[in-house]
Amino acid sequence: MKKSFVILCSILALTSCKKEENESKIKSDIAYASFGDSISAENALSKEEVVATYDKIVQGDTVAIKFKSKIKAVCKEKGCWMNLDLAQGKEVFVKFKDYAFFVPTDSKDEEVIISGKAYVSVESIEDLKHYAKDGGKSQAAIDSIIAPKTKYSLMADGVLIQK
Repeated sequence: MKKSFVILCSILALTSCKKEENESKIKSDIAYASFGDSISAENALSKEEVVATYDKIVQGDTVAIKFKSKIKAVCKEKGCWMNLDLAQGKEVFVKFKDYAFFVPTDSKDEEVIISGKAYVSVESIEDLKHYAKDGGKSQAAIDSIIAPKTKYSLMADGVLIQK
């Protein structure tokens, strides 16, 4: 009886180890293009966790954060900013630390893992119109911007874009 129990436990332990090895192998098989500082894909927050984090931030605060999302829009001129999709229909506006790196201008709809400092910002009308122009918006859409906007922002230090 003892032998059977020991053998059964050994088989279960080996099987569960194999499963964990396979799961980590699947995760590491995803290829990423890296921009900015070197970051890993591990421990990235979900979109829901990111929204919960932003909901706790007040203007003037910054929080180090890393999360996975999808690129909704990117600067068509240089790739110097992007908007990322979040939960609850929200999004985050991303700039790059020290203007030291950019992302490909054709990276819209790509999966991304991003690391940086999260903060809440109030964008001026002038800046909003500039971003709308860089994003390829129509002149009518640009002209319709008549008030500053409070938004989720991120100063990214590292970006991984899924290949």
